[in-house]
Amino acid sequence: MTTNARRRPDAEAESFRCARCGDTVSADAYGTQHRNHCPRCLWSLHVDDRPGDRASGCGGRMEPIAIWVRDDEWVLVHRCQRCEALRPNRIAGDDSPVALLTLAARALANPPFPLDRPMA
Repeated sequence: MTTNARRRPDAEAESFRCARCGDTVSADAYGTQHRNHCPRCLWSLHVDDRPGDRASGCGGRMEPIAIWVRDDEWVLVHRCQRCEALRPNRIAGDDSPVALLTLAARALANPPFPLDRPMA
């Protein structure tokens, strides 16, 4: 995702074009104060050191790699393809349910342990 301009924390929300899928994304989103990912493909850019500050100099693409449930809320986990930083990001009210469920199902489809191993 790219921003039209790097924003200050107090700047008004702007729309941007996703660097992954090209969708135009409104920076305003229900459920979060700082839109940081595309609601269609869930990808982001590494532009923040802290949510909304736009202070990171990395600018790498952030791949959605997992869903984490924190305090009964779904959180996206992004990994930067440039510097490999991991960042949790709240989902937004307009995120694609299909994209979220597909990401959540990856862990079930490819568990990190063999399913045919007897339980101890």
